[in-house]
Amino acid sequence: MNNTVLIPPHVAQDASPPRASAPLVQVEALTMAYGDVVIQRDLTFDIEPGEVLAIAGGSGCGKSTLLRHLIGLHAPAAGRVMYGTRDLYAPDPDAADALRRTFGVTFQAGALWSSMTVGENVMLPLQMFTGMSARQCEQEARFKLALVGLADSFEAEPATLSGGMKKRAAIARALALNPPLLFLDEPSAGLDPLAAAHLDDLILHLRDDLRTTVVMVSHELHSIFAVADRLLFLDAESKTMTALGPPDVLKRDGPEGVQAFLRRGAGPDEGARA
Repeated sequence: MNNTVLIPPHVAQDASPPRASAPLVQVEALTMAYGDVVIQRDLTFDIEPGEVLAIAGGSGCGKSTLLRHLIGLHAPAAGRVMYGTRDLYAPDPDAADALRRTFGVTFQAGALWSSMTVGENVMLPLQMFTGMSARQCEQEARFKLALVGLADSFEAEPATLSGGMKKRAAIARALALNPPLLFLDEPSAGLDPLAAAHLDDLILHLRDDLRTTVVMVSHELHSIFAVADRLLFLDAESKTMTALGPPDVLKRDGPEGVQAFLRRGAGPDEGARA
């Protein structure tokens, strides 16, 4: 029996952003496994345009594994990942490669090429996948760096950047091709509170001003409550999703284990910005 989404449907619907159009991504009965070891099973959910969807859960629940499935790095043991009418894992490598260019990805450490300047890192997708001239690539890269607050870092070496600056530079590179969908793996991990708050503000700017849809894996409760429209909770023990809805609603009315997770270390004002 699949007992996912235990929050009352009418509560989640009333508090969630209204659906303006068809989902960008539909995950259908997804089972994730490494060989015979099942990580999560029967995951079914949509990614709505214009939302920030956070993926959370305890250690080892499969958050980053789910991200790998959503971006085409690990094929499902069962189920489908649909981008509109297109299956991300359809047996057509050219179509899959083209589909992957419609979304941007950042990883925990930023994964910037240390042998390139920050500007060269951001220009790389433009040089590989567009017909832009060298001048156009530089102009676009400078624009994307300015967008994330790094206008003066084009010539900088990645090693000279702070942790928060590396994360923002990685986001600038992920935005190089103007994707409508952005995946972030632990964007606030390892950052001091001020740098994490600045990154939260950037995510909200991308959603509110650029209409970018953001999916982020995170265990940082402050960031989840600050930016997420909805939270998908993965349970390591039952190996499936046990809740999906706005974080503040799940904290109040979600399953007991989800409430406990969202209340850990919570002060009286926790979640006030949600």
